Amino acid sequence: MRTEDELDDTVYKVVVNHEEQYSIWPQHREMPLGWKDGGKSGTKVECLAYIEEVWTDMRPLSLRKKMEEAEKQAKQEE
Repeated sequence: MRTEDELDDTVYKVVVNHEEQYSIWPQHREMPLGWKDGGKSGTKVECLAYIEEVWTDMRPLSLRKKMEEAEKQAKQEE
């Protein structure tokens, strides 16, 4: 038996925001504000599999930068 996602014939695209967070969006709809094309389109299952492969760090970009900055500062203080 096929799942609801497998029965969905909508073509989706992967979208990425300024914090490098990923989502999917129906390809026929206008791109949501604050998001850009993530370079992949296909079925929901295909797009979600792509996101799982490329989005390996769930932390927002701003948090990653802050943590890197704090780590550099801690090393300088040693």
